[in-house]
Order: sequence, then structure tokens, then C-alpha cells
Amino acid sequence: MNIIGLDALVFAVDDLAGGAQYLRDYGLSDVGGGRFEAIDGTAIVLVDEKDPSLPAPPAPGCRLRRTVMGVANSSDLAAIAIELRRDREVRELPDGSIESVDEEGFVIAFQRSVRRPFEKAGEIANAPGSPFQRTANKLGVDANAPQIVPRTLSHVVYFVADVAKAEAFYVQRLGFRCTDRFTGVGPFLQPAGTLDHHTHFFISAPPFMKGCEHFTFHFAGPGEVMHNGSRFVAKGYQPFWGPGRHQMGSNWFWYFNSPFGCHMEMDADMDLHDATWTAREMAMGADASQAFLLGYRKKWSPGPGTSANGDYA
Repeated sequence: MNIIGLDALVFAVDDLAGGAQYLRDYGLSDVGGGRFEAIDGTAIVLVDEKDPSLPAPPAPGCRLRRTVMGVANSSDLAAIAIELRRDREVRELPDGSIESVDEEGFVIAFQRSVRRPFEKAGEIANAPGSPFQRTANKLGVDANAPQIVPRTLSHVVYFVADVAKAEAFYVQRLGFRCTDRFTGVGPFLQPAGTLDHHTHFFISAPPFMKGCEHFTFHFAGPGEVMHNGSRFVAKGYQPFWGPGRHQMGSNWFWYFNSPFGCHMEMDADMDLHDATWTAREMAMGADASQAFLLGYRKKWSPGPGTSANGDYA
């Protein structure tokens, strides 16, 4: 089954205006109707929590109500419908997508992917010995750059009550494969239609915690994550974890608290893996969770009256 990845995440919110401003400040484009898009058209969709059309959450308090995955063509869509109808209801929606539920109660939908192809160079470093470098007079930093826009919806992380059952469903029924695993915690899963290290990660948790831990979009590189994250902090949003770089997947990260009942991450430069990759397994811990972690601080300038670490003498 050629599932490409995430097309959209649908959240129930009690403050549509506040949620919309958060996503605009993050860098997503407000295209109307509660839809906020990255460059390629993947999106977050906000719906009033009182809207009766919203599906039920997997557990009380979870604001993530639908995870929409994109497929390559209509035959993939039909194959998924046939497979899932073996033991569960599959609804055909007016827009041509199909909707069902996974083993943990998360509502999952599938559609012909909305992803728009685009060409936009990523970050390029001036590294001695490398043939790929920024050309002469091409600046690496533009402090006055306009709003940084994320490129594509990257991944989502679920708290699940039965990791083995959840993993088996995505692997055996939907064609995902495990790329890496934290022992006793859960797997990183990659669908067949992408080389990204993962689009889903499952974390074992008590049933009452079932829900979304975080989600994220890919940015052009670590510079964009640092620049956009710093602007985000300056606007008053609360960092949760980072900036830093993960061990599993190698992606740069910066997590923030969000109004969606979970964390929202900015990420960049994730590993790519094909079918020849052998999944690793590590015990969860600080060293396995990140290769390094940086501490954010306000800007400062060296000069008279300041010490080497930026504190005033």
C-alpha cells in the first residue's frame, strides 16, 4: 500500500482565534475554513470542539480527532478500504476519502494526497572540502527575512495503551515498517511511500493518557528551526524541549507548548531510509533521546561590563 505520509491532522479547539494565530505565527498559511498549510499543501485543520461533525477522540481530553494520510492513487485507496473492511467499518466521505479507526481508537482517514510538488533549495553550508556550498556573496543569515514557512507535515506521535497491538496494525494491515525502536517504549514507523525515518511514533502509556504527544513540520534546515523558534519565543510562546538534535532520525528539533492539547515541534534534516536499512533498538534515556541539547537564551553582545558568558560582571 503506497501510503505517502501525513496529509493533515484535524484538531478540536475551544479557541479558534487563538489556535489560528498560533499556527500563523508558526509559519503556516491560513487558506480559510480552519485550514493552515505548509508549502506542499499538507495542513493542520482546526474545528470548533462543539461541531457535531467531529469524530470521537480515542480517549477523553484528546484534541486530535482525525489523522489524514495521503496515498499515491485511487487503486491504493481501494486496496486500503478492502483490507480494513475485513474487520472494521470503513466510511466513504463526500470528498472521496475513506475513514476508519485503528486499534487504539484513533480515527484515520486516507485520500489521494494533496501534496503539491515544489522546488525550493534547502540550507547549504559553507564547508571546506564540500562541492556543495553557498555561492559568493550569498548570505547565510537574513535577520530581516519574512515569515519562515514550513515545507511539509512530518510526523505525529501517539500515546498508546498497547504498543504491540498498535504496531501490528500499522505494519501488517497498512504496510508500514519499523525503522528504529526504543525498548519498552515503542517503534518509529515508516509507510511504504516515503523514505523519511518515520511519520508515526508510538509511546506506551496508561489508557487514560491515550492521545497525541506531539506533531511537527519539516523546515529547510537547522538555521530555519533556530531562527523561527527564536521568533516564536519572542512572540511569547513557551518552549518545552530544545533546541537540539535527536539520535533516532537525526532530525533537529525544538518543541513548544500548544493550544491543541499536545506539543508542536519544528524539525529539520531527518534521516532517509530504504528497505535495506536494519532497525536499531535502544533503551530510552537522555543519551538515546538526543545527540545533544542546547539551551536557549536571549540575545546579548560582548562588550564592556559583560563577562564571557554574557552575564553582567
